[in-house]
Amino acid sequence: MRKLVREAEGGYAPVDTVTNHDSPSKQRAGVAAHKQGVNPLWKDKGNVILLVVLYLLQGVPLGLTFGAIPFLLKSKLSYADIATFSLSGYPYSLKLLWSPIVDSFYFKSLGRRKSWIVPIQALTGLVLLGLGSQIEDVLNKPILPVKALALAFTALVFLCATQDIAVDGWALTLLREENKHFASTAQTIGLNTGYFLSFTIFLALNSPEFCNKFLRNIPAETGVLALGSYLKFWGSMFLLCNAWLIFVKKEDVERDDTIDDIKEVYSTIWEVCKKPHMKKFIGVLLLAKIGFIANEAVTPLKLLDKGLKKEDMALSVLIDFPFQILFGYYAAKWSSGKEPLRPWLYAFYGRLAFAGLGMLLVNSFPEGGASGGYFFVVMAATVLSSFTSTVQFVGMGSFFTKISDPLIGGTYMTLLNTLSNLGGTWPRYFVLESVELLTTSHCESSKDAAWGVDQSCSTDTQKAACKDLGGTCVVDQDGYYVVGIICVVIGFMTLVGFIRPMIKGLYRVPDAEWRLKREDEGKAKRKDEKAA
Repeated sequence: MRKLVREAEGGYAPVDTVTNHDSPSKQRAGVAAHKQGVNPLWKDKGNVILLVVLYLLQGVPLGLTFGAIPFLLKSKLSYADIATFSLSGYPYSLKLLWSPIVDSFYFKSLGRRKSWIVPIQALTGLVLLGLGSQIEDVLNKPILPVKALALAFTALVFLCATQDIAVDGWALTLLREENKHFASTAQTIGLNTGYFLSFTIFLALNSPEFCNKFLRNIPAETGVLALGSYLKFWGSMFLLCNAWLIFVKKEDVERDDTIDDIKEVYSTIWEVCKKPHMKKFIGVLLLAKIGFIANEAVTPLKLLDKGLKKEDMALSVLIDFPFQILFGYYAAKWSSGKEPLRPWLYAFYGRLAFAGLGMLLVNSFPEGGASGGYFFVVMAATVLSSFTSTVQFVGMGSFFTKISDPLIGGTYMTLLNTLSNLGGTWPRYFVLESVELLTTSHCESSKDAAWGVDQSCSTDTQKAACKDLGGTCVVDQDGYYVVGIICVVIGFMTLVGFIRPMIKGLYRVPDAEWRLKREDEGKAKRKDEKAA
């Protein structure tokens, strides 16, 4: 249909593009709602809730993989081992490789998106139930099988990534045109809630220190929630949600001009990536997170090394959670205009600043342990840092929704989300490895004959052994500060010299230029084939 697109100069230019893919009755309902003064979001409340739930379920395994499990393993593993485990998050950043398959193969009787969401949720639920029955025995071993754990959680992340492809595609057609920007809000709320439940809430209830401090009648040696029981609970939740999708929720038939040929989808992705402005945007996405990756991946672990208690860290994130929900709502409003990446740019400076603040907090950790004033600073930094992160996440998601080409449905969204995720995933392994390589430490003890003068003192196990010998761990060089400073400097240089100029140039690209010119041609061709 014909649409007026506001260009960067402030004028309007008519372009040919399909802008609304709802059914005629759905469109008329939206118009009637506007005339009656009804908030159009209210008409989509059920679908928004569904998206939040689906994203929440995805966030649970992701919160365990990226958050809780590394914290649980930190006492037995070095940064190099944690770097190995971090590889389990790669499927979420490489899902573009199989997204055309998810977008192209489906059963019409079940629905394009439910054809994948239903079996994936069933399989994820069974994997969680099976893993929950074994994980406690594995974690109690004196030497942890890091590679086996990484493979198990890689499988979980792969399943979540595959479901995310289908959910992203469903979000493009599940909501009315005027409510589509709330898809990124639903994603923010859902993923953050799932991550929060699996990271903050789980670590708090799993910690005997937290339970003894804030709850009553809890045994001193255990928390109230074991990892195995937690995995089994969410395995059951996946299966219950799946039953609701099967027997209650019906998927509307999508428009008939989407691409079903998998070869054509891959070809289309390549055509999208070859666009000059898309090449620039890909560069932005791959470089944008280098500046603060050291802060997000290492700073919490370093605070634990310094002596910050797990229950205090869990409490700071607990306080932060309601702010994230509030931030997600306002970030969606700020990012709903013609320049959704302008707030994203502002937040970029904030995240770089908090990356520097993180190093200062680690360096200034009190000798006698975290005081109330220090903890307040940590809590304030956590809240404000999450604010900048949420603004960037929602702003980028709104921009993705704005420019995505419905011709390839979820694959276009997956292309953009994959590149964005990859920008934060590929540096993580190298950052963790570099911290390990650039850190030198030794144990000073009168029993050097038993310990060995060159013995490293990097893991908690080695530190405990050094203490048992009456020694003291001495850090000769902390690679965290070296890597952190390098990341912040690179982040600032790329922001000023490349990212900011590229973003400002992308503002001037009309939405239609992000899409392929084959939409009308492809639709006509498929109609001719049906007629024949």
